[in-house]
Amino acid sequence: MARAAKSERGRVDVWACGIVYAVGSTNFIFDRSQEPYMSAANICKGFGVGQSTASGKAGVIREALKMEPLNFEWCLPSRLETNPLAWMIVVNGLMIDARRAPREIQEIAFEKGYIPYIPGDE
Repeated sequence: MARAAKSERGRVDVWACGIVYAVGSTNFIFDRSQEPYMSAANICKGFGVGQSTASGKAGVIREALKMEPLNFEWCLPSRLETNPLAWMIVVNGLMIDARRAPREIQEIAFEKGYIPYIPGDE
């Protein structure tokens, strides 16, 4: 197998695996009850990278990009509708589901980046 190209701050294969690992873990890819599912070992094997190396790089990536589970900015499009945190906003001190709010509140929430889209406009 050809040796992976090196960038200034690490091997390309390690960064690529770390990215897939980070996005996958943010979307619960390692949970057997979820679709899609893939084990961390299989992801790492596909890139030819050790699991601890990939996990460490994924941690660096998640921290740098502020990736968190259920954050709609990193959520698979197929999961947005069922992601409860993608729709929670605070209005007059009360947490509500934006999908149940009046259109004008949805528009404001969307403009401010609080919700991924205006329900009904997707």
